[in-house]
Amino acid sequence: MKQRFLSSVFFGITLSLSPVQASAETLAGALTAAYDNSNLLEQSRATLRAEDEDVAIALSGLLPNINARSTITLSNPTAARDNLSSTIALTLELLLWDAGRTQLAVESAKETVLAVRAELSQQEQVVLLDAVNAYVQVLRDQRVVQLRESNLRLITQELRAARDRFEVGEVTRTDVAQAEARLAQARGALVESQGNLQITQELYTVSVGRAPSGLKGISRLPKLPKSLNAAKATAKQVSPLIEQVQHLIKANELNYAAAKAGTRPRITFNSGLSHSSVNNNTSSIGLEMNVPIYQGGQLSALVRKSLAAVHGSKAALNQTAIVLDQNVANAWSRLAVANAQVTSADRQIRAAQIAFDGVREEAKLGARTTLDVLDAEQALFDARTTRVVSETQVYSAAYGLLASMGLLTADNLKLNVKRYDPAEYYNAVKNAPVPSSKAGKKLDRILKRYQKN
Repeated sequence: MKQRFLSSVFFGITLSLSPVQASAETLAGALTAAYDNSNLLEQSRATLRAEDEDVAIALSGLLPNINARSTITLSNPTAARDNLSSTIALTLELLLWDAGRTQLAVESAKETVLAVRAELSQQEQVVLLDAVNAYVQVLRDQRVVQLRESNLRLITQELRAARDRFEVGEVTRTDVAQAEARLAQARGALVESQGNLQITQELYTVSVGRAPSGLKGISRLPKLPKSLNAAKATAKQVSPLIEQVQHLIKANELNYAAAKAGTRPRITFNSGLSHSSVNNNTSSIGLEMNVPIYQGGQLSALVRKSLAAVHGSKAALNQTAIVLDQNVANAWSRLAVANAQVTSADRQIRAAQIAFDGVREEAKLGARTTLDVLDAEQALFDARTTRVVSETQVYSAAYGLLASMGLLTADNLKLNVKRYDPAEYYNAVKNAPVPSSKAGKKLDRILKRYQKN
């Protein structure tokens, strides 16, 4: 029953909000443009790519470290005969064992990448929700301007009628003055509404990336859950806010384990080869073990710090779940209230229309004053305006409910966009490819593509 009621309300909303346009832009088109044009999304994607590099940086600690060094030395430059010597050296260092500290750092970096991916998904929903709100607000303000213009024409007619009746002595000069005052008020209100429309049009341009042109009313709302409990359950399963904190907990737990591993010995393999103009060739090979004994309490402090981060992130997860539950409930309530307001406004419009028609006819017979007619007309205008505002609130609340659940994404809305693949760059850099390798050349092509954007 509730779903049928929502459908009937939404159908009525579509009829009242749809301006007649030769070429119209749909909400889906606006959301597609917002997704494609958003600088905020580009910023978040770049942040994610920077985080991807931390995996490669951490992984480099497990790979050989090879360096070449060349020196030229001039001894006794003031002597009769200068002594010039040169050395070329090649060194290699490879980590053999560090109690798993470096590998733990790699895994922590991977979890952080997943957390930032979830943050990117949340940013996408913020961008799309802003675009939805901008879209329906432009429709709202366009409709309000139309109502103001109609109201102005009607008051102008009432003023003309009052003047005609004044000429024949049916009303007093006071009635004419009341109509003139109401007309001046209507003109000022129209200018204000036109200014509000310009403001929302600018907001639309910022949110969507282009100016509004022939916006089409929304034909239907997205599929919504049947109950508040279902909405809350969905949010807990798919919300990127929950996912982000869960990955941060794992990252902090890995950092804690890495900090404890940092208190244990570290063994590396070292090898070197050098050529000197004086001593000819030399080579070396060996193992090196570093055992931390005392660093002024630094290592213990790092362990405690990382443990505190684990506790903090777990508390953040509990708080995020509470806030998420509240956000879903608030969005659900806003949608229910907005639907009720639309129904109430419809009843108010019907009653106000009957009252206005009756008062105007009675005024023609001398049973009502000009002020009575103007007040009845104002009541009808207020009812129509209330409905337009309530319609906007229905759309904002419905899409806000989707966003609170984590479902306001390009995938879920089936937008016709070229979706950003967060795994593409990660897969290209996660193994720290050498620039001259096949993987390195592939990464270079990806980088060039991003530089063109």
